[in-house]
Amino acid sequence: MSDHERETDFLRHCLLYDDSVERHQLEEAITRVQRDERCVWRAVWLMALLTGLAMAGVCYTAVFLADSPETMTRLITPLIVKVFCALGVGSLICMLAFAGLGLVYRKDLDRQRDECRRLATRLLESRLGKPQRTTV
Repeated sequence: MSDHERETDFLRHCLLYDDSVERHQLEEAITRVQRDERCVWRAVWLMALLTGLAMAGVCYTAVFLADSPETMTRLITPLIVKVFCALGVGSLICMLAFAGLGLVYRKDLDRQRDECRRLATRLLESRLGKPQRTTV
């Protein structure tokens, strides 16, 4: 678990002492954004895997099928290379788009965490009063 996730869990745990509608809405929003962010990063990894698979396919056809004298292989090899290139370029574009979307979700989660801090501070001040300033 990363520091980011630990801090979010701590803030959510602090808010369990509040039973307001705002806390419930904030908790649902955080849960939704975390779920969406995890889903997007899984998609990024899947696209990275497909890009690697496409590169391996292009390398395979370049090394093993290029020198084959069979007429059927000569007809199919350009098609196979085009398919692997299209798969690689498409998955690379999708990977970049998903990574950008993941960053948008991370920014939204940071905004939700700031709101969570504000609500937790308000809760603590209502229960404990304003903090006293100490001079050092």
